Amino acid sequence: MVIEKVLNNNVVVAHDEAGREVVAMGRGLAFGKRAGDRADLSKIEKTYYIADQDMQVKFQQLAISIPLAHMMLSERIINEARLRLGKRLSDSIYVTLPDHISSALTRYREGIVLHNPLLWDIRRFYPDEYDIGMLAKRLVMEETGVEFLDDEAAFIAMHFVNAQITETISDVYTITYIMQEVCAIVRACFDIEFDEDSLDYYRFITHLKFFAQRVLADRHYPDDDNEELIEAIRAKHADAYACAWKVQLFMLDKYHYQCGREELLYLTIHIARVTRSAGEPDEA
Repeated sequence: MVIEKVLNNNVVVAHDEAGREVVAMGRGLAFGKRAGDRADLSKIEKTYYIADQDMQVKFQQLAISIPLAHMMLSERIINEARLRLGKRLSDSIYVTLPDHISSALTRYREGIVLHNPLLWDIRRFYPDEYDIGMLAKRLVMEETGVEFLDDEAAFIAMHFVNAQITETISDVYTITYIMQEVCAIVRACFDIEFDEDSLDYYRFITHLKFFAQRVLADRHYPDDDNEELIEAIRAKHADAYACAWKVQLFMLDKYHYQCGREELLYLTIHIARVTRSAGEPDEA
């Protein structure tokens, strides 16, 4: 492996045997080395290949600015997340997560602890990612002695949500707020608490994630000519339809998003199901 650029004593940009540009890390890997030298393979602890060139540049900048131990800790968390989630993650996670972990460690050591206003909703809406956040909390404690709050685990969880759906982290938080707001409207309409272990709740939350993404992007379902079906659903699930209509009015007022007939139809069906699971007899 030939070194192209020395970033610091522990990190180099190099070309592997296939000619790909990679970032290689290891304690003392670059000590006494310069461009054109061959890297000591026995000192390489981790090699990163990031296809996105813009992300590759950001990753190199990050690798210079935070401790190697924080990079390696983040790598452990990412590897475990890939196994547990079973989903492809964007290369962005290799930048956003170590940056967050390193910044959070600095904050905690300075006595600056941030509370997450969406903690409970993140735990409900993204249980798998929240479990990864709790795993990260445990690994951070084991390796650094710093004990993150559950709030920090929720912040970490959102990076993994973001790495799957390709929105920016600010968009992910807006999506979560929209889901939170719709759930609040449904709970108020039926005076219920959701059965969060039910399949219908899982389906409802999954629908809300995509609904919130459409709101944010101002995308709409195409409205097919199915007035008879809409009227049948409206008649069968009158309370759920009335609730969906309240959701529509809220979305129009706050987000200037006009729900079409198809959107109302799907919202009504999911609201009917989730309120049934919560024990609402009128929607059975």
